[in-house]
Amino acid sequence: MNLWTNYHIAQTVDDALHALVSAPGTACIVAGGTDLLLDLQQGRHPPVHTLVDVTQIPDLMGLEVRDGELFIGAGVPHRKIVESPLVQEHAQGLVEACGLIGGPQVRNTATLGGNVAHALPAADGTIALMSLDAKAVVASSEGWKTVPLGELFLGPGQSTLKNEVLVGFKIPLRKSGEASAFKRVMRPQGVAIAILNLGVWLHRDGETIADIRISVGPSGPVPKRMESAEDVLLGQPLHSEGIRQAYQAILAEASFRTSRHRATSEYRQHVVGVLLEETLKTAFDRADLKV
Repeated sequence: MNLWTNYHIAQTVDDALHALVSAPGTACIVAGGTDLLLDLQQGRHPPVHTLVDVTQIPDLMGLEVRDGELFIGAGVPHRKIVESPLVQEHAQGLVEACGLIGGPQVRNTATLGGNVAHALPAADGTIALMSLDAKAVVASSEGWKTVPLGELFLGPGQSTLKNEVLVGFKIPLRKSGEASAFKRVMRPQGVAIAILNLGVWLHRDGETIADIRISVGPSGPVPKRMESAEDVLLGQPLHSEGIRQAYQAILAEASFRTSRHRATSEYRQHVVGVLLEETLKTAFDRADLKV
């Protein structure tokens, strides 16, 4: 059985949109294909009529400072993000997340947009972007729009992107006293799936946390921030009691489930405390460095 009938290489965003809406059957966007093609081959995704390849669209390949923000195109592969001095300067947590995705061959091919559009609640790139307050640029037949990243997700593997093209992401530029970090615990023996991951962005004012964002995956059916833990730490110095209270807040807010492929809920409840402390301290120390 053919997994697809037609393969269309789009040259522009409008070309891709037209291919999506004019296909006589189901159409899907493909870039690196490291998730979608495996899902098709292994029966986790029904066969599609048309695959719309977006890797030749210039709008999806940008990586630059644009209008006072860091823009990363949805088609940029993880390797380029890891190696980019711009991303290293303004979004170190995203560099760390992208550097943990798969192996070198996967990172050469897999894209940040694909990581997000796959809509998994523990996607490394997504969790890092959530903590960085990233916004998504989305194109449809009605025009382009910029939306908070969290608005893209409906449930595990389900996004709001219907006949739309995810163009890229906007991330605030790092200012003095700000920093980010990302850490995860993964399966042993080279299985590149996260048991748990955690991203932190914070603004340090002397010894005080002036602002903070924390995202944990998987902490529920969709990627999200741990706002109750953020509230605990906001305006406080970083000390063991504050970290303990933030950990308790995460346990109350998150929903850690048992997965036979990953870990038990009890193990995740333990690990999130370790990741929280390590990631907070890394970001806090980095924020003391000048931009």
